[in-house]
Amino acid sequence: MITAVVYSESGGTYKTTMTANLAVALERMGQNTLVLDLDPQEGNLTSLFDAGEHRSDPDADNLVKHILDMPDGNFDDLIESTAEGVDIVPSHDMLGDFTSNLEQKISYETGMKNISRDEYPRFELLYDLLWEEQELHEEYDAVLIDPNARAEDLLYNAIFALRTLVAPVKPAGKGNLSLDGLEELVGNMERQLDIEIGLSCVVPSGVGQTNAHQQYQRQFENTAAFATPVTIGNRESLMDAMWEARGSAFKVVEERWKTFEKEGTMVSEPGRRRVREREIETLRNLYELARFIATETFDADVDPVLELDVRDKETRIIDLRPDEPTEVTTA
Repeated sequence: MITAVVYSESGGTYKTTMTANLAVALERMGQNTLVLDLDPQEGNLTSLFDAGEHRSDPDADNLVKHILDMPDGNFDDLIESTAEGVDIVPSHDMLGDFTSNLEQKISYETGMKNISRDEYPRFELLYDLLWEEQELHEEYDAVLIDPNARAEDLLYNAIFALRTLVAPVKPAGKGNLSLDGLEELVGNMERQLDIEIGLSCVVPSGVGQTNAHQQYQRQFENTAAFATPVTIGNRESLMDAMWEARGSAFKVVEERWKTFEKEGTMVSEPGRRRVREREIETLRNLYELARFIATETFDADVDPVLELDVRDKETRIIDLRPDEPTEVTTA
């Protein structure tokens, strides 16, 4: 089974959009895919997929209540289907108070069971929910998590549950220190959680054409410590359009979403975007990244052919098999 937490300590690395794109790519590869949104902030995966109608309702059932074993309904009722086939457990405002609610639970249960706080399995709760109680491996081929950025209980629960990281990184600042920081991060988490954590790959994201960006990109690609299967270029327009399209970059290109000025107001509409070759290349990289994670990290059998049904344009087919052309175009 494919399980991965898409995590970065810093912002601006396309963490949330990458999670969405990986989920949709895996779904297109024939993998029944579920994403869990553990980020309580606005502009999260739930917003991107236009889900979570009750995310601000304090009385609504939500993932936190199930993690803490005080649900108000069935877990299956939390799962929503998106327009692109990916299922999502949406974010909820209660995620922002996860640690304080967890502390109350620990205080109560340690007192009732006469055990020490150090013995309480505070990082194992999400693991138990997903695999022991709900047995999601019986229903899904892939589960991804878009976590909160802070290194606290919710993030540690996510990593303990899925055990594998995909790390988008900025090609800026001190490149070597970023590499050292990743290795230190994984080591610290392993010691904290007392488990082995796999780092599937590092993904330089937002890479421009400046000398500094190219230098940092080479530093990441040339290290033997981590796999770097693809680089995602600086595609702010494409990634920003995902929020207007309420979906993945694949949807943006296929439906040709574009933001533009109309009668003095900025609007976003489908059918307006030019099909740029650099954006087709970005989709190929995203699909290749998903295939690398699926096949190289988890030995899954996935469909290597991506068909892009572009609105009012030719169908574009990208075939990742080594003995086939990288891309062909059909009418």
